[in-house]
Amino acid sequence: MSRTLLLVALLCLPGFAATGPIQLTVDATDAPRRIFHARMLVPTVAGPLRLAYPKWIPGEHAPTGPVADLAGLRITAAGKRLDWRRDPVDMFVIVVDVPAGVSAVEVVFDLLSPPDSPGFSSGASATTEMAVLSWNQVLLYPQGQAADAVEFQAKLKVPAGWRYGTALPIARESGDTVEFKPAALTTLVDSPVIAGRHFRTIELSTGAGPAHFLHLAADSPAAVNISPALIENYKHLVAETGTLFGARHYRSYHFLVSLSDHVAHFGLEHHESSDNRIPEFAMVDEDSRKLHAGLLPHEMAHSWNGKYRRPTGLATSDFQKPMEGELLWVYEGLTTYLGNILTPRSGLTSIEDYRADLAASAAELDNRAGRKWRPLVDTTVAAQILYGSRGDYRSLRRSVDFYPEGALIWLEADVIIRRESKGKRSLDDFCKRFFGGASGPPALKTYTFEDVVAELSAVQAYNWRGFFEQRVNQVTERAPLGGITGAGWNLVYREEAPTKLKARESEQKSVDLRYSLGVMLKDDGTILDVLPETPAEKAGLAPGGKILAVNGHQFSGQGLRSAIRTAKGGSDPIELIVKDGEIYRTHRALCHTGERYPALERDASKPDLLSEIVRRTGA
Repeated sequence: MSRTLLLVALLCLPGFAATGPIQLTVDATDAPRRIFHARMLVPTVAGPLRLAYPKWIPGEHAPTGPVADLAGLRITAAGKRLDWRRDPVDMFVIVVDVPAGVSAVEVVFDLLSPPDSPGFSSGASATTEMAVLSWNQVLLYPQGQAADAVEFQAKLKVPAGWRYGTALPIARESGDTVEFKPAALTTLVDSPVIAGRHFRTIELSTGAGPAHFLHLAADSPAAVNISPALIENYKHLVAETGTLFGARHYRSYHFLVSLSDHVAHFGLEHHESSDNRIPEFAMVDEDSRKLHAGLLPHEMAHSWNGKYRRPTGLATSDFQKPMEGELLWVYEGLTTYLGNILTPRSGLTSIEDYRADLAASAAELDNRAGRKWRPLVDTTVAAQILYGSRGDYRSLRRSVDFYPEGALIWLEADVIIRRESKGKRSLDDFCKRFFGGASGPPALKTYTFEDVVAELSAVQAYNWRGFFEQRVNQVTERAPLGGITGAGWNLVYREEAPTKLKARESEQKSVDLRYSLGVMLKDDGTILDVLPETPAEKAGLAPGGKILAVNGHQFSGQGLRSAIRTAKGGSDPIELIVKDGEIYRTHRALCHTGERYPALERDASKPDLLSEIVRRTGA
């Protein structure tokens, strides 16, 4: 349908009148109490008006709009209260009958932001010191209207003394209030705001082209005091993305970084910004910094893969239509691969860190028992289910494996291109062709599987259709390790725990013994997961139980590791006393391999392509 016909159709919708932008005012002065106050003025005509609360949130690939946290809803016209009702089938739709002679209704409600809860943008988003405002959570819009066709005029008031950052163009500021330029609903939802008492903005621009900014909001002033060297690394990231993609499809770019132990930790892509939430000192503590170094490169790469180019099934016209995620192994898998290599290219981590991360990911996927029944493509189609799935028996169930396994597949594709072209071409060439073009403001170009195959074939002749068919659509009992072996490395297991694993265990308060005993534990002994066909499973251990004692001694992670080392090569079992519910049992695990942790080992018979892939481009 053309834009003209679409607008004509929208004008015919009951209760809708496109006489001007919807006025939206958000008072965030109660953000420290985790309450946001929203007020809207919606142009309308007489008749039933159906207002939708955004349900399917771009980048979250699931119906995650927090409609349960909408409270205090009140709709009035000419000062008189109007009765409203919820659609009995679609819980995200509010219906109100607009009386004759009314040209606009006022809608008022509060958003109740949860404390200390996981999840994506509907998780914890505010503390006493900082907050992230996702516009989709504080608005309603006429149901059936395309997000590109409705315009909003937004205004925001932040707590006194707080500063803010956003990609949304600003019209004017006055004290603690900022008024934004009118924007389509698509752009508004795609432009979150970060604000806080301890706030810092750093410009990352290195020359001609769009401006780039790093906005930091934290629970303490020390957390935003990042080093000049780290700032230089982020400037390198900006340069490296320009070299990789060859074009920029945004007016300016803003990294929005929340530094708090009390918000949900994740990253969410937007076209001209990214919402990045990490622990409070993740940019000043070196161990924590390395653990989270890949987040910003991943989310920035989404500006090209996910926002500028997007699978057709994920490019819905509004926020109510279900998304089809069959190509998430491209959307998220390729972005994971690109984020992984942009991180060392930018100097945010070393090549040794890259190899350690690659080994950890490959080992986890290679030990997924669920591979025997569930092809990778089903993890994409079922993404909306798997995002919220539990961690217990994850190996049997599989999770959103299209992220790390997609990255392994694209590594192999990169290695094939380099090998077949004798080093003349690489996946970088595909990125320029597929995501490049002319620089300019945000735009959307959809793609299909056929488009991906065609562009790869234009870079390097190969049976790409068969390549992806085997790795994505078929059940494969082993992880796709061809990229690692083809790049001159092999996945092996060693007795010494990697430095990064120790840092991850410290931050997550966990004990990772998946490749020896076969368990992932909390540091208090609670069993988080048990891998099939491992000593732990054969001994009868199950998630939810809690190890109280190891060989007669009170449990500790160090003590269990010591017991595993002592049992190596012998025949005696490791005796574990486990409390499961109200029942105490003794389990005897025959674990004689010693400690085992994944690593990559060099195969000198082949060129070291991994080092080539992550080498800085010189930009």
